[in-house]
Amino acid sequence: MRRIFSVAFFSLISVVLLNCSGKENKNESGQAGGKLPVMALLDSASYDFGTIQEGQVVEHTFKFTNEGEYPLILNNITSSCGCTTPEWPKEPIGPKETSSIKVRFDSKNKSGPQVKTITVYANTEPAYSELRLRGIVNSAPKPTVEK
Repeated sequence: MRRIFSVAFFSLISVVLLNCSGKENKNESGQAGGKLPVMALLDSASYDFGTIQEGQVVEHTFKFTNEGEYPLILNNITSSCGCTTPEWPKEPIGPKETSSIKVRFDSKNKSGPQVKTITVYANTEPAYSELRLRGIVNSAPKPTVEK
């Protein structure tokens, strides 16, 4: 009787350990990850606007495609500075559809090397991605004061 109990106990433990291996969960999460929206940029995630004069406004459009199986929703877009303003579609972007994010940089009161980061929050994995504007702003000439 004791021997039967021991065999049954070890069999039960073996079954529990095999079922808790997590292989099923890994497959399920892998399948779900493949179905999430994917924001695939058509060009680079960084745009170099070159050298401009202080006070100029630079605009750039980042184009992307949703390469996932579900609609892509851009929840929010923030920038590292108030001088940089993004415009983005508020409606979902369907699978295989193309859309864009327009970014405007105002160089007023800015000079020297500039790097502005635009963070895009969406229903993707990872939950955010970054875009960058970079370039050099030459100082505006100082007005001369005559005496």
